[in-house]
Amino acid sequence: MKRKIKPRHAALCLLLLLVWLTQWLPGLASLYSRSLYPAISYTLSGFSNLFPFALGDLFIFLCLMGVALYPLYARRRKRMGWRRVLAREVEFLLWIYVWFYLAWGLNYAQPDFYQRTGVPYVAYTPERFQDFVDEYIVRLNGSYTPVEWTDRERVCDEIVSGYARLSDSLGVHRPPHSRPRAKTMLFTPLVSMVGVTGSMGPFFCEFTLNGDLLPADYPATYAHELAHLLGVASEAEANFYAYQVCTRSGVPAIRFSGYYFILGHVLGNARSLFSDEEYADLLRRVRPEIIDLARRDQEYWARKYSPVVGAVQNWAYDLYLKGNKVESGRKNYSEVIGLLISYREARP
Repeated sequence: MKRKIKPRHAALCLLLLLVWLTQWLPGLASLYSRSLYPAISYTLSGFSNLFPFALGDLFIFLCLMGVALYPLYARRRKRMGWRRVLAREVEFLLWIYVWFYLAWGLNYAQPDFYQRTGVPYVAYTPERFQDFVDEYIVRLNGSYTPVEWTDRERVCDEIVSGYARLSDSLGVHRPPHSRPRAKTMLFTPLVSMVGVTGSMGPFFCEFTLNGDLLPADYPATYAHELAHLLGVASEAEANFYAYQVCTRSGVPAIRFSGYYFILGHVLGNARSLFSDEEYADLLRRVRPEIIDLARRDQEYWARKYSPVVGAVQNWAYDLYLKGNKVESGRKNYSEVIGLLISYREARP
């Protein structure tokens, strides 16, 4: 006798096909990111906002526990064979896969920043980088203000209104809700061990922030993770939007956070392009208060970081990004400088 295909299996196959077609066909990817994702994020984030804790973190934890413990339960209680247990596990993981991509992950397939905004790509040259750095240091130094505490309500209002103002001109969606709730990561000590300051929870369209975040880092990290909620998958683009939103704020602490946020990427690029003497000169031009703040931040996170766990996480996340067409992997974060240079050249 022929086996009948179960409705849930047929639905799963159709959804898998839809995900793969959307990843392969630019037209479908654009339709998803422009028309479908805003409605999805509005619905899922609205549901997530009902809960004070990170719903996505709990969901992932329970899924991992379920995958690990289900074989034992099925073998002992239901007397199931290993083939059937494995088939159930694979089916479950495929449903998670489909949920991930339909809820948020298909944003990886959308047109990139240059295509969405019409900003022409400008070749990254040492001369253009030098011009950018000269302007950046002046603005960074001028924006400096001591940041001793975080007014989270003010940060939320400023960042949300900033994205609403930039939405049309910079190819990013408006926030789906006027007060998106930034959740604190459930496993903050663990994520501090791997150096993660924030994340996008794709299953319920919520974004989470590390509970150990320092005041000067909080606004820009909030803006970066909110960019992911708005459908920006690229880490470089999320950094770009966080920089643009924060540096245009009228609140001094938020404006400084935006400039300070990319300092590490600026210095990393300078290290590879400048001679030792030129790099030392660059550091001397940055206000000593900012250099001191950067050193204290580095020491703060170094005390929490675990080299072994951090190396595993870096390796896994690098594979994840490359698997979603981010060819540079974790280096994508620092590509924000190229975006900023292109945008700077395109401004009238």
